Amino acid sequence: MTPAPDQRPRLLLVDDEPTNLQVLRHILQADYRLLFATDGERALQVAREQRPDLVLLDIMMPNLDGYAVCRALKANAATASIPVIFITALTDSQDETAGFDAGAVDYITKPVSPPVVRARVRTHLSLVRLDELRETRLQIVQRLGRAAEYKDNETGMHVIRMSHFAQLLALAAGHSPAWAEDLLNAAPMHDVGKIGIPDAVLRKPGPLNAQEWDTMRRHPEIGAEIIGEHPSGVLQLAREIALAHHEKWDGSGYPRGLAGEAIPLSARIVAVADVFDALTTRRPYKEPWPVQEALDHIAAQAGKHFDPALVALFAPLLPQLLEIRARWAD
Repeated sequence: MTPAPDQRPRLLLVDDEPTNLQVLRHILQADYRLLFATDGERALQVAREQRPDLVLLDIMMPNLDGYAVCRALKANAATASIPVIFITALTDSQDETAGFDAGAVDYITKPVSPPVVRARVRTHLSLVRLDELRETRLQIVQRLGRAAEYKDNETGMHVIRMSHFAQLLALAAGHSPAWAEDLLNAAPMHDVGKIGIPDAVLRKPGPLNAQEWDTMRRHPEIGAEIIGEHPSGVLQLAREIALAHHEKWDGSGYPRGLAGEAIPLSARIVAVADVFDALTTRRPYKEPWPVQEALDHIAAQAGKHFDPALVALFAPLLPQLLEIRARWAD
């Protein structure tokens, strides 16, 4: 029977003194796969070839010192994300500052304490896994958004543009860069509910009848069901947007007939961004509107379809809006 592969994280230990490497080996070998290097050049080679999960790096080494090795790791896209912990006899605060300036995530002084080394390594590997989980979650959000685009016969550029428009408008409205980035990542899911709409309705070339409109208006609730309930974060924001992006400021929208500030802010922002891109984009059933006509339409709908405060902020963003349109043109 083939043995299961060793899935333990890999650590690269770098020190020009073999005795120091032996100390670290005894501390870490039970929980991790270990790689070793006794000089800076070899450390960079091993890091490029083996892609360790974390590097423990001495500073005082001949030829290429630890600072230079760390800077080289961070300058290479293939190794830039690998966390580096300095382990050194240098105890001055200026040396520690230099280590962090070079790109390290932590700094441990010699002689090392085994519990401290194990705890610091465990902490930074946990942070790496958290970043990977966050990135995976964002990829799932983005790919579900792409699934909706294929169903709706729209281009991927539409959701990219409208998501950047939404981020821009959120920043103009005074919201934090972190929230605006979450909005950027959540907005592509706004129409995911169209996955549940029959093709005969979704792709009908002519006008929809009353029954077909009833079916089409179900897509916000279907989208919310697909995304599911989440306490916070991008997926919670994505559900909020999917459910409410067709609500209107005057209460005439769907599916719940919300009005004014009862409509989540995220959905109010996405509504402006989505309509602007839809109007200014060629579709099988229409030619693109001139940009100014689209802006005039949005202005005319302030207080009806759209939040008037957001509409007032949108037109002054025109130079940035045009840059986004040019960058992600169909």
